[in-house]
Amino acid sequence: MPIYHSLGDIPHKRHTQHKSPEGKFYYEQLFGTVGFDGMSSLLYHVHRPTQVKEILGSKDVTPRIAVEKNLKALRLHGFSVPPEADHLDARKPILVNSDVALILAAPTAKQVDYFYKNADCDELIFIHKGSGKLRTFLGTLDFSYGDYLLIPRGMIYTLEFDSADNRHFIVESHHPLYTPKRYRNWFGQLLEHAPYCERDIRRPKDLETHDQKGDFRVLIKKQGRINEFIYATHPFDVVGWDGYNYPYAFSIHDFEPITGRVHQPPPVHQTFETKAFVVCSFCPRLYDYHPLAIPAPYNHSNIDSDEVLYYVDGDFMSRNDIAAGHISLHPAGIPHGPHPGAMERSIGKTQTDELAVMVDTFKPLMVTEEAMKIDDGKYYKSWLE
Repeated sequence: MPIYHSLGDIPHKRHTQHKSPEGKFYYEQLFGTVGFDGMSSLLYHVHRPTQVKEILGSKDVTPRIAVEKNLKALRLHGFSVPPEADHLDARKPILVNSDVALILAAPTAKQVDYFYKNADCDELIFIHKGSGKLRTFLGTLDFSYGDYLLIPRGMIYTLEFDSADNRHFIVESHHPLYTPKRYRNWFGQLLEHAPYCERDIRRPKDLETHDQKGDFRVLIKKQGRINEFIYATHPFDVVGWDGYNYPYAFSIHDFEPITGRVHQPPPVHQTFETKAFVVCSFCPRLYDYHPLAIPAPYNHSNIDSDEVLYYVDGDFMSRNDIAAGHISLHPAGIPHGPHPGAMERSIGKTQTDELAVMVDTFKPLMVTEEAMKIDDGKYYKSWLE
């Protein structure tokens, strides 16, 4: 999201001396992506951010694949994923390919005793249940039901929860996550026709600066393994930073749906994009207003992408027997559409209260062993009359 932001104490010019009131040097760090070509921020640390004391080992968290080549429509019962205390242990990958992993999590511990960094992927955490605080070395973000938390790769962070009742739908992306290009002008500003604007983007605040030495545990995910590092100084020792690369929050409730006289195609719901997949938000909206409109979507063929819908709330008008936390997978290569009776039910309706998150991938998704545990096994037959 190309919005300049700064927090704390920074020097007048980049790459120049910056000292504390006591005359000690602060240590500059470029926090950037895509080499030196992507978004970046400049950080100023109390201590060198490079002081590793120990590397204690690693564990393999590579998803276990149950179905590598899938052509079967699936319905997964997301709320059947059992809660676990630790927010990393709670993460259960369900659908994956070389670009993205879709993950469910139900963490219960209010906080953990370590910091975390995903060195491989941008993370998009959708908050279905619960509230709390995302604490990072670039500041904090409060979150609650309906929030997307976009956490760039390499961000050191920890999650703190207000209660034990939390449900997350997580997108791990090997490509940077951006706002859709068609929503932005050539300067990067969101245009008037975009379904949200810069006012809706919540940026970090309340920069924490800890001048502490000791043993600080940082878990770093890299190439399918979580590595345990012990650092000599507190990772949240940034006195100031500025730039474009930082975490932010956006509420699905601030997405303003685009409607029309006849049914609008899924791209009008697009919220984020990469070169490998898109993320869409289906939100409460007025239905189509042509006198002969059919509000339910038409049957369509997924020839180029797998479609995943995570159902959040409300009555999803094109589906029968769908509940909060359900996930549908409509694989590329076969058509899908409204369930029997859904088209007829939609005629004459004026609005919908549905709330869902959709991920469309351009490469086929593999189905994990964790997904098979929560598959109902019969969804692919649900269009039979």
